[in-house]
Amino acid sequence: MLRDIAPWVGRRVLGAVLTLLVASVLIYSTLRLVPGDPVLALAGGRRLNEAQIAALRHGYGLDQGFAQGYLAWMADAFHFDFGRSLVYQTSVTSLITSRLSVSGLLILYAALLATVFGLGVGLLSAVKGGVVNRAASVLASVTTATPTFLAAIGLLTLFSVNLGWFPATGAGTGLSDRLWHLTLPAVAMAVAVFGVLARLANVAFAEELSREHVEVARSRGIGGGAVIARHVVRNALPPLLTVIGLLVATLFVGTAVVETAFGLDGVGSLLVKAVNRRDFPVVQGIALIAVGLFVVVNTLVDLVTPFVDPRVTSGGPLR
Repeated sequence: MLRDIAPWVGRRVLGAVLTLLVASVLIYSTLRLVPGDPVLALAGGRRLNEAQIAALRHGYGLDQGFAQGYLAWMADAFHFDFGRSLVYQTSVTSLITSRLSVSGLLILYAALLATVFGLGVGLLSAVKGGVVNRAASVLASVTTATPTFLAAIGLLTLFSVNLGWFPATGAGTGLSDRLWHLTLPAVAMAVAVFGVLARLANVAFAEELSREHVEVARSRGIGGGAVIARHVVRNALPPLLTVIGLLVATLFVGTAVVETAFGLDGVGSLLVKAVNRRDFPVVQGIALIAVGLFVVVNTLVDLVTPFVDPRVTSGGPLR
């Protein structure tokens, strides 16, 4: 099997690398495309002396051609050197890494909630049908249409302000306390993803339930749980994995809204502050990391799919 999928794996990895390269060129180009002198955009309205201006030009390759400047910037980025923040006067890498523990745990928490409840509700509604299916459909529609900021405000008002069950701000200390503080933010991020996943899972599981081999398995006296696990979930899971990968990768974007609403000192809130303060190096660094995360997650999902079900890949039958 490994020999058969090797070319397919190679194409997926090559596609991921090309995607990252194109994205990095676009991110770097944003500085070059700024109207006027790009150094003025980097300065963000702050007064700089000649030495500082020269340092900025050299640090971002603005004293070189586009290709040379890009290659120098990417060489530094490859070593996780994204330059120096103009606002905080420290390395962008240290700013991001100091906040990754909060954002990383928040994303994983939200992804777990959305995946478990999305697949669970989708499977339950497909198996039960009737009223359960209609109720699940309404729930999925409502949550899908709910913006992240609205979910955050609603959860804060109900569970923090009115009921006092969860803390309103802060990330907590220690794993258990941090999970407690991140519960409402994670739910706010997971709401829309849950709705999309529940709807797609319902369709995928219902389609598998209607297939002939499921009826044959039931006619042979195989238990309902075994039929669902072996013939329904297993066959429906590969295409759903691709969707899960896409949805989980998009959770990084939701951190900007949620972290700001709940007062979390994470990468998302750092991005908001960097944009407001025109801290261009920080914006570029976070943008590159976000694209890299998106590509890596989806590539990993693509690579895992053939091992879940060798008959299929995201690109069609293995050749």
